[in-house]
Amino acid sequence: MTTATIQTVDTPDGPFTLLVDEEQRVLASGWTADADRIVTRLRPANRPSTVREGRTDAASAVRAYYDGELSAIDTVAVSQHGTEMQLAGWEALRRIEPGRPLTYAEFAVALRSPSAVRAAASICARNAPALFVPCHRVLRTGGALGGFAWGLDVKRALLDREAGVPALV
Repeated sequence: MTTATIQTVDTPDGPFTLLVDEEQRVLASGWTADADRIVTRLRPANRPSTVREGRTDAASAVRAYYDGELSAIDTVAVSQHGTEMQLAGWEALRRIEPGRPLTYAEFAVALRSPSAVRAAASICARNAPALFVPCHRVLRTGGALGGFAWGLDVKRALLDREAGVPALV
């Protein structure tokens, strides 16, 4: 039996909900107030048996990020379950610097699999702890946004914030 804590914080991009395990590792997160939508980002076998509302340590990193301290999310622990390639991909996503997005093709090269562009995109799509594992920093060739589980408006706002472009309020 595992227990997780869920917390929603307000951000300029809308409500942001975090699901955190007992060791304060982020399991899943995203721009919604819908707790079920966050929990179902995890495979059924990896979902906690009990979810309770409460405070999480990671929420302070979210606030700091939105206050302009973009590196605040870098040291927040996450817990992810996947294939060896997915785990390597999620780790590589954490090394993409704010304001320096990669294309899916460049991300595939970073994974040492230049022909695995679709796999690189799939790694992004299956990323549960959004923001902390910044899959929003991967774009289509030519700079098009591509997909994002939390909406292209949020992805654009994050990229603009990280590029130093003032967000429209």
